[in-house]
Amino acid sequence: MLVLSSPSGAGKTSIARRLLELEPELSLSVSVTTRPKRPSEVDGADYHFIDRAAYRAMIEAGELLEHAEVYGHGYGTPRAPVEQELAAGRDVLFDIDWQGTQQLREARADMVSVFILPPSMAELERRLWRRAEDAETVVHKRLAQVAADVTHFAEYDYVLINSEFEESVARVRQILAAERLKTHRQSGLSEFVNQFRTSG
Repeated sequence: MLVLSSPSGAGKTSIARRLLELEPELSLSVSVTTRPKRPSEVDGADYHFIDRAAYRAMIEAGELLEHAEVYGHGYGTPRAPVEQELAAGRDVLFDIDWQGTQQLREARADMVSVFILPPSMAELERRLWRRAEDAETVVHKRLAQVAADVTHFAEYDYVLINSEFEESVARVRQILAAERLKTHRQSGLSEFVNQFRTSG
């Protein structure tokens, strides 16, 4: 499980989309949310947009690996699709906040986490206004939350500053490649090594 988190507007979703284009063995965990759909978003691809009653029912039924309230809306990770992908030997990408990351870490051990920071507060503010898909009150709420969000960087395995988009994508791909090469993640390695012990 590869988790990307960041303050709103720091670029995690853009990086996640690019990773999915470049990494065929990577699947996206599509979260559920109770927030309204933005004009550019597609239901079922970016999020599963559901109402509060459905969200509460999923929590009560234990159908979410993690869930959190973010900016006044509910978000959560459906359990079944993630477990199916992992069982099939695929890596799963999560675009979630620090609250969800804490819960995922408790739920499963096979997680790698990356916290993405913007190059500056001024740049973060510029990106949020440029996105122009949220109401002014929402943008101000997201900016006010940044100071609290960034304090969680030390809980992550890796931290990168998203100054240049393609470089940031390349760095996350390097992290993914290195983590895939760790001994405990290479299935069949013992059998492969045994051929050298029994030959001759």
